[in-house]
Amino acid sequence: MTPLAWCLALPVRAYRLIFSPWVGFNCRYEPTCSRYALDALQKHGGLKGGWLAARRIARCHPWGRSGYDPVPEPGVNED
Repeated sequence: MTPLAWCLALPVRAYRLIFSPWVGFNCRYEPTCSRYALDALQKHGGLKGGWLAARRIARCHPWGRSGYDPVPEPGVNED
């Protein structure tokens, strides 16, 4: 994991450790948004992985879709 990705993963890990048990496990997607963010940062690094994670979190709202939405593999067009 790149240093930038590692730094961006810290708040996600803190959320999973501290807030996620209180808020409950109600994610509309599989894998959860926090797992998706960690996977995206691991696979794609800080810039692209952070962008993918931010896009996923923006899509997670009551009028959005739901279901299986994995992190795209590197080199695959995400659009």
